[in-house]
Amino acid sequence: MFNKIFEKIKRYRFLFEELVKRDFKQKYKRTVLGMAWSIFSPLLSLLVMRLVFTQMFGRNTPHYTTYLFCGTLVFSYFRESTTGGMSSLLSNSDIFSKINIPKYMFLLSKNVSVFINFLLTLCVFFIFAYIDKITFSWRLLYLLYPIACLIVFNIGVGLILSALFVFFRDTRYLYDIFLTVLNYLSVIFYTLNGFSGRIQRVFLLNPIYCYIKFFRTVVIDGYLPSLNYHLLCLEYALIALFVGGIIYKKYNHRFLYYI
Repeated sequence: MFNKIFEKIKRYRFLFEELVKRDFKQKYKRTVLGMAWSIFSPLLSLLVMRLVFTQMFGRNTPHYTTYLFCGTLVFSYFRESTTGGMSSLLSNSDIFSKINIPKYMFLLSKNVSVFINFLLTLCVFFIFAYIDKITFSWRLLYLLYPIACLIVFNIGVGLILSALFVFFRDTRYLYDIFLTVLNYLSVIFYTLNGFSGRIQRVFLLNPIYCYIKFFRTVVIDGYLPSLNYHLLCLEYALIALFVGGIIYKKYNHRFLYYI
């Protein structure tokens, strides 16, 4: 399956590259700061959240700035990737309605452009972690694992949302509400220290919290999560990709009738 996908991407390589460039340029079209917004936007969010929540939650939390940045970094990447992926089909309907090309290429190109922004913000994150006196070690390389899982998870969720959005335009509004609720359930600005072990395990049902916790464990605590935790992160990613792939395969031929 994956071999076929890579072969098709290679076959339409030029188109794929142009889609990535277009998505990246469109985001910053007619802006003064341009690409700098990919850095300033999460930093401004971080600043506001730090000013608001430090006295309530950060007073007894070691390295609270890095703790907060981990949460905003992962959640912002997930939100931007999935909201952009949701409209990837409809915004490119004028292309695939005339040319027979794999429709998932539009979603993948959107994810690539968002991932570039994520990498830029990640560099700033490491700078802030250094200022926050975080000790860097070889263990930071293990961040590649949750990042890889998050990429797969975002693509899977994007496949689901983009298909639903073609059939149900209400998906956009419902997803905005869902993201608001998810933001508060992802333990971004508070800790779970005051909750019982049972309640803390309930939060593991939230995939975004799992990826955020993986980041914090590696960066702040300086050790690796357990093997079971690795498998949990991978499981969420593969389930999302599997469900999204099934939906695309089943309804692929019907998209043209609803655009």
